[in-house]
Amino acid sequence: MRSAETAVDLSGGNLTLVIIVAVIALVALAMAVVFRKQVLAAGEGTTNMQNIGQAVQEGASAYLARQFRTLAVFAVIAFALLFVLPAESGSIRIGRSIFFAVGAGFSAAIGYLGMSLAVRANVRVAAAAQTEGRDPAMRIAFRTGGVVGMATVGLGLLGAATVVLIYKGDAPAVLEGFGFGAALLAMFMRVGGGIFTKAADVGADLVGKVEQNIPEDDPRNAATIADNVGDNVGDCAGMAADLFESYAVTLVAALILGKVAFGDQGLVFPLIIPAIGALTAIMGIYLCRPKPTESGLTTINRAFYISAAVSAVVCAVAAFIYLPTASKDLDNAGSGGGLLGRLLPSAGSTDFNPALIGALAVLIGIVLAAVILYITGYYTGTEHKPVQDVGRTSLTGAATVVLSGIAVGLESAVYTALVIGAAVFGAFLLGGASVTVSLFAVALAGCGLLTTVGVIVAMDTFGPVSDNAQGIAEMSGDVDVHGAAILTELDAVGNTTKAITKGIAIATAVLAATALFGSFTDAITNATLDLKGLDQAAGDLSANEQLGLLGVLNIADPANLVGLLIGAAVVFLFSGLAISAVGRAAGAVVFEVRRQFRDIPGIMEGTGRPEYGKVVDICTRDSLRELATPGLLAILAPIAVGFGLGPGPLGAYLAGAIGAGTLMAVFLANSGGAWDNAKKLVEDGVHGGKGSPAHEATIIGDTVGDPFKDTAGPAINPLLKVMNLVSLLIAAAVVKMTYGDDANTALRIAIALVATAIIVAAVMISKRRSVVIGEDPEPHPASHDATGHITRVD
Repeated sequence: MRSAETAVDLSGGNLTLVIIVAVIALVALAMAVVFRKQVLAAGEGTTNMQNIGQAVQEGASAYLARQFRTLAVFAVIAFALLFVLPAESGSIRIGRSIFFAVGAGFSAAIGYLGMSLAVRANVRVAAAAQTEGRDPAMRIAFRTGGVVGMATVGLGLLGAATVVLIYKGDAPAVLEGFGFGAALLAMFMRVGGGIFTKAADVGADLVGKVEQNIPEDDPRNAATIADNVGDNVGDCAGMAADLFESYAVTLVAALILGKVAFGDQGLVFPLIIPAIGALTAIMGIYLCRPKPTESGLTTINRAFYISAAVSAVVCAVAAFIYLPTASKDLDNAGSGGGLLGRLLPSAGSTDFNPALIGALAVLIGIVLAAVILYITGYYTGTEHKPVQDVGRTSLTGAATVVLSGIAVGLESAVYTALVIGAAVFGAFLLGGASVTVSLFAVALAGCGLLTTVGVIVAMDTFGPVSDNAQGIAEMSGDVDVHGAAILTELDAVGNTTKAITKGIAIATAVLAATALFGSFTDAITNATLDLKGLDQAAGDLSANEQLGLLGVLNIADPANLVGLLIGAAVVFLFSGLAISAVGRAAGAVVFEVRRQFRDIPGIMEGTGRPEYGKVVDICTRDSLRELATPGLLAILAPIAVGFGLGPGPLGAYLAGAIGAGTLMAVFLANSGGAWDNAKKLVEDGVHGGKGSPAHEATIIGDTVGDPFKDTAGPAINPLLKVMNLVSLLIAAAVVKMTYGDDANTALRIAIALVATAIIVAAVMISKRRSVVIGEDPEPHPASHDATGHITRVD
């Protein structure tokens, strides 16, 4: 697989195309600047609105600054470790580490950009709803998302195109670092931001709406500012970074496999597809112009479907123009047969139609995005039966709301997983007998999904901006009934668009993880062949070496079955850690908000001012200290399995994680979305409306769903890619230490034991942090408030 026949030296037309892609990336970034100016040109509203918006802006900026300082430690360690891992040359090792820093920096920049504009746009949306009406308010919110969407596709394309221009045929190895940096930062930002936002949200709801019976964004609630800050650091910064790393990692996987499958065309075509998507995304953002008689969700969906359809047509045309119609016409293509073709020559036929494969694979990805949009919208939208049924169960209490929401999430996970599985398998079949081409087709399906990312990011950012605008309007008291109704409608639309983007992000994660899994097996193959010499026939490999390659998913091998189970278990543990972290932080917020209602005179009468900053500090402190454990689990678990059990079990580990992660992520996201919109239904007057027992029941359901849909569920996406990339990076070292002539079993087991010990210690430390609500059987004066509740145990 790695031999002279796969060498790539871009020249002529291919080099020109990569330069054009880089120019399109710059055009996307320029459009982000244009959209930003349009957003900032809108009116900022009243003085009260501006003061509240300023407080949210200061809190969000302070949090991200502290978060980036914390993450810098992990980034520096990872940067250094990449130098240690094997590489084909010193320049690749250096480039991999440098572009790790670039990927991490781009991911952080996207997150910060998403937050910094959102905290300025929310007051403008609130002001527009009051003075100009629904359409201008909606346009401002969607253009805010358009800025982040254009920045996402622009930086993603620019980073990948730059690596290809500099390193040419060696670009895939360097891009591993770029993708790893993006995924690592995104995972930390998703977890940290998710813990912050949901701790504030849950605490605000439980004390304000349930105990004090005051509105969600009532300024008397000390957690309201923290809640609005959380929307920006979690839903804007975290999700923007998440979608960027999905973009980057999918490109990385496609370029790695494309080089082997299609040669230089395979290194260029995966860049052409998202470049087309960048242009159609600009069109989609401009198409989002509401009609007076249609809902906001219909407007957004129409813009998405039109841009997706145009992308499908243009990408198909590009495939037939650029790619040949016969495999023999590929430039510098590899054997295409992959490992299967080496060991079973009769199954290694390389006759295929590259243009047709490229066009159909991209079409599969685009259709997948549209189907996921429909399924997620059906299970989380207020106009559909699942959410209406969840709302109806509120008549019998919180328990039935929770049960019905769990049922919706479980059911939707099955159908979503089947659709994703069908897309993966359909793309895989396009390669025929060639395993490498089949996996490249899966990666191209992911690239097809990328063509929609610009609009998808705009849809996602639209949600928290609308939510914040409604909160600012309610806190300021400067918006009349008509303006409030507009903001309520936009908030409900935003809840659905956020759920939809989570579904598409999950699909992107699965496609990227599957393609990375193919890259992982290719890396294992190359590393094993290196032990015998690059020109050694694969048929000369020993039985043990073949087991390490072909036995990756052979669960008849007990070691592989153990690896599979560990992979699935890590997803559950990761989710549990994230949800527990939200519970601990939310408990601290609950106690603080209760204390302020009790100890600060005049809060309920409106004469006393809550101490908003203390709640922001609690959320910041708790979210940042909870970052380490999930991060260490994601990075060290593959190391423990790979060095401890070998390459076969490591592959099975990844398979278990992908399977469990897909179902878990969809379940968590859609359950939370259904609970959230069921609450919105009741608040709109159904089943008794605000303040009714049904409303209180849906609030409980929503607080359960908050860490599901906005912390644990979305964080699984970067988790899968981080684990795949770590496995890809360590593959050669694992093979060498397991099967090489100088295999060092003692060192290999020692590495695995150290990694395991660090994970165990981190989990135990995490478990020692707890917030207990209830009576303490052994009272301690320092741990109780005036009512006898335990305030905190550290």
